[in-house]
Amino acid sequence: MSGPWATRTLGIELHHLSCHGTSSDGVLPAELSIEMLIEPGLRRNPRRAHLLVSTVLGKHLPTDPRVVLDAGNRLGDLVRAVLDERAGGATADAVVLGFAETATGLGHTVAARIGARCYLHSTRRDVPEADTLTGFEEGHSHATSHLLQPAPAEIFRNELPLVLVDDEISTGATAIDAVRALHEFSPRSHYVLASLVDMRTAEDRARFEIAAAELGARIDTVCLASGLTKLPDGLVEAVTSMPDPALNPVTAQRGSFGRIELPWPASVPEGGRHGILHAETAAFESAVAGAVAVLTARLAIDAPDRPVIVLGHEELMYLPLRLAAALAESGIPTRYQTTTRSPAYVLDEPGYPLRRGFRFVAPEPDAEAPRYLYNACWPEDFDAELRELTSADAADGSFDAAGGDGEPASEGRSAEPILIVVLDPPADTPELIADGGLVDVLTASGADVLVALVPGADPRKLDVERRAKAQVAAVGREVETNSAVGLETMTEATREPRLSGPFPAPLYGPEFGSYAAGEVRWLLKDLSDADLEADVAERERRIQAGVAHYAESLPIEYQPDAAYRSLFDQVLAESAERLALAVATVSELVVAERGDDVVLVSLARAGTPVGILMKRWLRSGRGAQLPSLDVPHYAVSIVRDRGIDAVALDYLAHHHDPASVVFVDGWTGKGAIAKELTEALDAYHAAGGARFDDRLAVLADPGHCVRTYGTRDDFLIASACLNSTVSGLISRTVLNDTLIGPGDFHGAKFYRELAGDDVSNRLLEAVEGAFDAVRPLVPAELAAVLGSDRTPTWTGWASVEQVRAEYGITSVNFVKPGVGETTRVLLRRVPWRVLVRAADAPEHAHIRMLAAARGVPVEVVPDLAYSCMGLIKEVPK
Repeated sequence: MSGPWATRTLGIELHHLSCHGTSSDGVLPAELSIEMLIEPGLRRNPRRAHLLVSTVLGKHLPTDPRVVLDAGNRLGDLVRAVLDERAGGATADAVVLGFAETATGLGHTVAARIGARCYLHSTRRDVPEADTLTGFEEGHSHATSHLLQPAPAEIFRNELPLVLVDDEISTGATAIDAVRALHEFSPRSHYVLASLVDMRTAEDRARFEIAAAELGARIDTVCLASGLTKLPDGLVEAVTSMPDPALNPVTAQRGSFGRIELPWPASVPEGGRHGILHAETAAFESAVAGAVAVLTARLAIDAPDRPVIVLGHEELMYLPLRLAAALAESGIPTRYQTTTRSPAYVLDEPGYPLRRGFRFVAPEPDAEAPRYLYNACWPEDFDAELRELTSADAADGSFDAAGGDGEPASEGRSAEPILIVVLDPPADTPELIADGGLVDVLTASGADVLVALVPGADPRKLDVERRAKAQVAAVGREVETNSAVGLETMTEATREPRLSGPFPAPLYGPEFGSYAAGEVRWLLKDLSDADLEADVAERERRIQAGVAHYAESLPIEYQPDAAYRSLFDQVLAESAERLALAVATVSELVVAERGDDVVLVSLARAGTPVGILMKRWLRSGRGAQLPSLDVPHYAVSIVRDRGIDAVALDYLAHHHDPASVVFVDGWTGKGAIAKELTEALDAYHAAGGARFDDRLAVLADPGHCVRTYGTRDDFLIASACLNSTVSGLISRTVLNDTLIGPGDFHGAKFYRELAGDDVSNRLLEAVEGAFDAVRPLVPAELAAVLGSDRTPTWTGWASVEQVRAEYGITSVNFVKPGVGETTRVLLRRVPWRVLVRAADAPEHAHIRMLAAARGVPVEVVPDLAYSCMGLIKEVPK
């Protein structure tokens, strides 16, 4: 028997009325019919028991991504024709809105095709970092609420024509409701409703025209084909009475699971949830190319000659589609589809489109926990209709929608496909791999799964950056009447540094500090003659009372006894190779991520010896196949709660490309400085400064706060054992209104009087002396880091919060996690107690010695997340 199963068995009929796309420069045939574009499916929904399954959308059916893109491009061509006609032949600007979740990728494709000023899709994910501008309801959908969260609102709120994109128009009621809600919020004179198929009846169309007249706006509709759906009486009851579908198939051999992090710039939107501007298109395309290169390399190693099915996740459709299309163009047999919130009826019968299904727990926090995925296998058994789409155009063997270029569906692949699940960070949770999660149910079916994580853009950063661009764009040029125009036309090339000089001169050793002049340029003000030291206890009391900031003064430099200094020598000798390997790894990781043209900028003072060592590694001969690099190195001040030195940033922006600057620190504790750096650079940019990259590079990241690190082990870094005597004899940085004026760098002192105890260069020489020993280990170590999950999870911060609560501490600022931070507590603050995970661990032997010398109790906490933690004493205010 031929024809759709739902037609033969239940009497659901699809009738073609007309075709609205008559040409194609892609892979689909010139003429399209309703029967080519959709197939009847079922769902158990009392409001609507049928489901129109698109053969060209890539939602329910694994589809060649080139077919999906071609359908969207053809729809975009129809939209462009209407817009230009209404503009009297001129090329008209427009804003495009895609409907969640099904049309988010389709809408993005249309927007890209027509060069829309802005693309935004509605969302069902309520992102707490984003402001919800408005919303509307969808009557027949499983998840009815649509939220709009552009960042900022101005990119959407304007008078440009609005193109609304959906995969189908069934009655037009949802579209009218959406237009009414949006028109009331931000009125426009012209709307275009674009869909793959239009299934409205004559009565539906009449109601549509009446509603449009009531709004007083022009509403045009375009589609690839139109038709009618005829439903038999009693369909809801018939579907309800059918047996429960069999979901989550299981095989005897469980599939494998792997993961990969795809590179993605933090400033580039990964989709349209918070809007993407036409001006950001080039950056998006570049980011796609970078992600494809990494993914292709991984597949070449782990899954050579295997086909792939790229799975988007719900609203994240366009980026996975582009990845899939690039894989297909490279010769890898590729199909594309996505997960969904909507339950559909699964039936393993020939002629029925939803042959198998998976139900799984939502990976991201959501009250509507179940999620679904259909088919997720190579479409041999249900792709006859897809082959018909291109049979006319493929007579010469040029293309076959189901099997690939000139190949039948069963050829062109030598193994079962690997499923590549593309996710953003909110979906990368324990639920993803837990029992009943997406990875669990797919691998249980025998599928090999590769999770590809793409970092998502922070809507707060997008808001700040786009507002800043709009403000700068208005200076020195005619102010555009439409705010979206101002946002779009601004480019980074038009931004000038806040200051163009003259600047304070950098400081160099040996006049300032004990490092050689070629090692580091200190962007600091010399405060060596200032009286800044205060009694530690009194200083702590003033800081905790809120009457003084810790950066306004300096603690008296604690000088440990001879036994402690001997321990430092022992630690340095034992850890030199481990430090050297971490230095080499983070240095090569920086070059891999940022290229050869980098400027190292250490965060004084803990970052300074690390920056010098990185500079020495890059210059010292990295390996037979790697060029020696002589990179500039600076040290600047950053102060918690006060931000980074803006004058130093002005200096750097004037002398170097801001994009080449890499900020360097020693280690992360709970991640306060990493957060401070991001917020400070955003604030600097919003105030008119250049855009610096906030990716912090550290030697050790035990707090899991950054992506660029030499190790995540919480081990003893010798430079943490001492104060200025291991940091070039430079104090911690100072920022107060008495000594630091508006055009000054932040300040610091040079402790010349401690030269006899200085071991700064001894540390550098010991670690550099181990470079030759670790050089053969670096490639494997770098590959291991690159292949690992480097996503910042901020687990350190969570463990600090737990300790703070358990010990009744009022602020997380009084909890210092990790070996380095605990050492600082004992050297510079008033310690209350020290927590250690093991009583006699070698990495904190010096901490136990310091604690004994200062009478600080040490408490063993076996389940501590870090090797140790230092707790600051809360003093009476």
